[in-house]
Amino acid sequence: MLLKKNYTRSLVLLIMTFLVVSCQSLKTAVYDQYSYQQAISLKVESDAIIDHATTPFRDHINVITGLRMDLKKLVEYEKNKPNNSISYAMLQLLENEDRNLLGGFLKRWEEEQQLSEAFTKEAKAQIMEAFDLIIKYEAEKNKTNETNILNFLEK
Repeated sequence: MLLKKNYTRSLVLLIMTFLVVSCQSLKTAVYDQYSYQQAISLKVESDAIIDHATTPFRDHINVITGLRMDLKKLVEYEKNKPNNSISYAMLQLLENEDRNLLGGFLKRWEEEQQLSEAFTKEAKAQIMEAFDLIIKYEAEKNKTNETNILNFLEK
């Protein structure tokens, strides 16, 4: 009888431990109104400035500097939220000047001073797609939106 009680306790303890560990590994940051609003704001600002990339960079330096700063602030904010690795990774990708999203686009525009309409149109589509993914994920942190971001990050 004592052996059966110990076995039952051990089994219950094992199951509870498994559940706690499983739940901890699946944690996702909760909905954050600030993150959602900032992502939308950055998308709208980016959309507007990208349309001007066919004109000289120097004519838009103040707006571009502000956009870069706003993105940097959001990346830093997301970095310090618990259970937030997916949002943080996506925003880092958007900011990275060595990649082909917003940071890389702005860097190229600065280096070349003016970009072609064809390049700008193609780059804008990719950048807006990235923003849409992060906005959807921030609005509803579900498995589908998470998978969409992870697939995008793997590209």
